Amino acid sequence: MNQEFYIPGQVALITGGNVGIGRITAIELAKKGFKVVIAGRSLERTQAVLDDIKSLKVDEQAIFLPLDLASLASVRECAQLFLQLNLPLHLLVNNAGVAGLRGLTKDGFEMTFGVNHLGHFLLTQLLLEKMQSSGLSRIVTVSSRAHNRTAGINWDALCQPTRSWTGIHEYAVSKLANLLFSAELTKRVQGTSISTYSLHPGVVDTEIWRALPNWARPLLKLRGFLTPEEGARTTLHCAMHAPQQESGLYYADSKPKQPSALGQNSELAAELWERSEKWVSQGLNNSVRLE
Repeated sequence: MNQEFYIPGQVALITGGNVGIGRITAIELAKKGFKVVIAGRSLERTQAVLDDIKSLKVDEQAIFLPLDLASLASVRECAQLFLQLNLPLHLLVNNAGVAGLRGLTKDGFEMTFGVNHLGHFLLTQLLLEKMQSSGLSRIVTVSSRAHNRTAGINWDALCQPTRSWTGIHEYAVSKLANLLFSAELTKRVQGTSISTYSLHPGVVDTEIWRALPNWARPLLKLRGFLTPEEGARTTLHCAMHAPQQESGLYYADSKPKQPSALGQNSELAAELWERSEKWVSQGLNNSVRLE
């Protein structure tokens, strides 16, 4: 029998909760009684969703925390600010993402990989102990079906500026990293009170695509855009309804789905984890690599 995972007063932290599926996720969690903490780059851009949640007249009001996933220092500051709130943490939604941005993060990593994977990797690491002490908790990581559009991970390319014209290749690599991260995380929290889920939300018409070249956007529209409301359904399912015994699975359309063969490669997942730990522990720049 499935047990619903939400009790009024539980605390959820969601990255990128100001727009798109993140915004819908934050609002729906608030409706269910979660105290929602939204981590994002701009209070000004987040104020609208904070006001939306306030207008619901729910018992718990949303909180904003500054977070720039392109800066490992900012990730550490965000985690520290959360811990200073002296709240439990029952749900972490690694939702924020970028596509088509070019260049390097402040720490010298390819921009899309650094934001979509490495920033979330560090944030999760810094909050794991808090989650373990909070009782039953879960970590939901938004990946994508795009993970199957790459033949592997070129480790050297992760420490170089964006190469492809559109940034779609780098996006696919980052989404594969999200999937592998969640799979390896499942192994590492086994036997604790934490369950983990990764998911494909669908091709959603959100601001994530704003940095793509104008000529590339119609190609995405041909695949059929979902609304943010439709795209948030699988995230919300994993956050509140997915059975605990299905921890570690990959979801699409609110159902477990089989990822690509590469997405099931446990050796690659372990190597990504090892490299990610090395990178975030040293506050790396693009001249430092794990051989």
